[in-house]
Amino acid sequence: MKNLFNIIAISGLMFSFMMPSITRADDQPEEQWETLKEIYFENKTILEDADDWLVIEAPKRAEDAAIVPVHFYSKRPQTDSSYIKSLQIFIDNNPMPYSANFHLSPTLESVDISTRMRIDQYTYIRAVAEMNDGSLHMVKRFVKASGGCSAPAGKDQAAAMARLGKMQIRYRDGGSDEANPVQIVISHPNNSGLQMDLKTRGYIPAHYVEKMVITLDDKVLMDVDTGISISEDPSIRFVLPKGKAGHGLLKAVVTDNQKQIYTIEKQI
Repeated sequence: MKNLFNIIAISGLMFSFMMPSITRADDQPEEQWETLKEIYFENKTILEDADDWLVIEAPKRAEDAAIVPVHFYSKRPQTDSSYIKSLQIFIDNNPMPYSANFHLSPTLESVDISTRMRIDQYTYIRAVAEMNDGSLHMVKRFVKASGGCSAPAGKDQAAAMARLGKMQIRYRDGGSDEANPVQIVISHPNNSGLQMDLKTRGYIPAHYVEKMVITLDDKVLMDVDTGISISEDPSIRFVLPKGKAGHGLLKAVVTDNQKQIYTIEKQI
């Protein structure tokens, strides 16, 4: 695949500045998506309205456009013979529309992923699932929010940098016969490059997490490509398969766009 974000960053910024504010879902034009689809999927067929097995949950109107909770899950289990190989997330009207790509393993057994995202203006969020047989399936949800990519950081930059790279693994053991939720959080400003420093009146340079690899006993559960659409202090929540509690080393390795690497591991 072409470099995840470089190819679309400039055109994404053009979309952002050219498109007017949109107030109704049924007024939402599809030109951006048609362009994105051509760039990333070429002439491949995408089966739309796959709501019978893939779901996006997000608020219709976000309380805070810089921290919008988004939940993706599949109604079908991951099996060795049929599984979601990658879940690509697009936010049509964001400066960087190609927002994340979750490369998934059937070891997960289920797709149940939550994160927090920035929304720059009223837009569709789309999830395109690529199955292991190569077929593509899409669902979308319209979210009303604006200004999330340029909103001031919630923390002072000096304080944010002092905590840079500190990580947590939050895990609740529900027993070996239950699926167990896991959350991985990293302290990182995830600066978009569009935020203004209120002291200097200049733009804060882009500094964001671009990859997270999560493994259990050295087996990859998910490999996530991210960018500026992920909120400050990136968080990924997922569900650990049944039978994995009590005997495994869970590890996360995070790399940002300045090639700094942060690691955490926890025996579960």
